Amino acid sequence: MLYNIDEKKKFLKTHLSQKRYQHSLNVATECEKLAEKYGEDPEKAYFAGLLHDICKELPHEEQKELVLASGFTVCREELETRSLLHGIAGAYFVKKNFGVEDIDILNAIRFHTVGRAGMSRLEEIVYLGDMISAERDYKEVDRMRKVTYTNLDTAMLEAFTFSIKSVIKKGGLLPLCTVEGYNFYKRLLKYEG
Repeated sequence: MLYNIDEKKKFLKTHLSQKRYQHSLNVATECEKLAEKYGEDPEKAYFAGLLHDICKELPHEEQKELVLASGFTVCREELETRSLLHGIAGAYFVKKNFGVEDIDILNAIRFHTVGRAGMSRLEEIVYLGDMISAERDYKEVDRMRKVTYTNLDTAMLEAFTFSIKSVIKKGGLLPLCTVEGYNFYKRLLKYEG
């Protein structure tokens, strides 16, 4: 597949704020590094990371229209949570407008915020790349970066734990796929251990 990275960067630069564009570049770079470490295609990971927030700054109604047109399975909690729509909308947008058919790339974009059980290596890389990108400065980010470059499964469980605690603290709704993702990695580590 030809990714046309420069073309996609130009698109993002004109459709995202400078801050969101820089975040997208940072996530892409992080995903590329993680792909090299964990045996995934670095170019594919860079591409998915670059486009993960492509619809983040679209108006709420436009995001919702894309989600509803996508044909993707979407739970009620996702539909009712504005900040979760952009991943689903983004996956559909890149499929429809850029002709991306690679289900791994589409899922990496679609699930980069909510996660799910049984994520592919690329999905994990984009999920974590978004959490530990260069501009991130939350309290636990340095430890999260270290764990991510040590053990992906442990990093995924910690990332799910962090995300779930954040949502609960803010009084938000938890999509079922997020809870299933947490349970999946909890069991995986239990059986690995």
